[in-house]
Amino acid sequence: MANMTSGNPKYCVVGAGHGGSAMAAHLSLMGFEVNLYNRSPERLEPMLTSGGIELLAPELDDIPSGFARIEVATADMEEALEGVDIIMVCVPATGHAFIAEQCAPHLRDGQIVVLNPGRTGGALEFHHMLRSAGCGGDATIAEAQTFLYASRKVNPAQVQIFRMKNTIPVAALKAYRTAEVIKKLRIAFPKFVPGDNVMKTSLGNIGAVFHPAVVVFNAARIDSADEFEFYTEGITPSVATALEDIDSERIAVSEALGFRAMSAREWLYLSYSAAGSNLYDAIRANHGYRGISAPITLNVRYLHEDVPMSLVPIASIGEMLEVPTPTIRAIIQVASTLTGCDYWSTGRTVERLGLAGLSVKEIRRLVVEGELAADAEDTTPSKGKHRAYHWAGLGD
Repeated sequence: MANMTSGNPKYCVVGAGHGGSAMAAHLSLMGFEVNLYNRSPERLEPMLTSGGIELLAPELDDIPSGFARIEVATADMEEALEGVDIIMVCVPATGHAFIAEQCAPHLRDGQIVVLNPGRTGGALEFHHMLRSAGCGGDATIAEAQTFLYASRKVNPAQVQIFRMKNTIPVAALKAYRTAEVIKKLRIAFPKFVPGDNVMKTSLGNIGAVFHPAVVVFNAARIDSADEFEFYTEGITPSVATALEDIDSERIAVSEALGFRAMSAREWLYLSYSAAGSNLYDAIRANHGYRGISAPITLNVRYLHEDVPMSLVPIASIGEMLEVPTPTIRAIIQVASTLTGCDYWSTGRTVERLGLAGLSVKEIRRLVVEGELAADAEDTTPSKGKHRAYHWAGLGD
């Protein structure tokens, strides 16, 4: 828990769902001043009526339980961002572009925006949307690799936190600003640790491997309301083989950009001490996956969020860099057919990430320095016609 001093940052939490409510309440109970924004004012009414959020964390020693007062709960982004230092965006990744558009007129120099989490390409998309909207504030855009809490709203103004992850990598789009972001975040959240850069946090998104394909391969069981455990029963040896192909394609795209992505097996070992000679055995050895039920509908974020915001950007970047991603593309197509949604048209393509036509050198410069300039000696992009660029970080 933070040491309360007069120098504490002021927070705005964007999103009053399960995660946003938990984060806002936790911050308030730790003594931080926090504003809460939600697009629809109806969700905020119970909190406005009661004056805050009741936080339940009965099984956690490091998270206080009690009534968390929220001074400002609003659907007005200008009011929400007024005077705050850190903006914690806690909405599904499908809403990041909208939030960027709403923030653009009101962001000021020195503010920090953290996407919790960014999924794949979140900070890049957010940055691109801010530039397109003409944002003049030199705000730092960062993304977390995953969400800090496992939480659930019990009632409209009551939320429970079940557990908090041990460490969460966070990276800023201008990678040299990551240390500054972590220093400020850790006043409240010591579990945030520095990530190398936003491309590594994005391509380290293990949910892209474990979520969409398992739903697709178990679609008939889910449609039939068959009760089963998502990971331990939904992932058979043959399904795990497909997941290993998806994982290999993700890693290949990362390597084409010059970054090393941790494999799913490595992630299972580091996160859960679960080891195996193959991915199937490692999943079976993970006690943390036991008892997790499968969804009861295909109208689930494992498809609606993870396909367009995780798989589409990997495949799109792969296509631009001429890295084959056949299994990922197959899952995108089948998921689109199952749900009637064209995830390619709504997903994070290289165009929406602001990467279209860039060389590997230009992409690396963008994620590390937050800017992109044409180099006379490097005039051949990875694919397509070269264009001259000069991108500066917001407000530079």
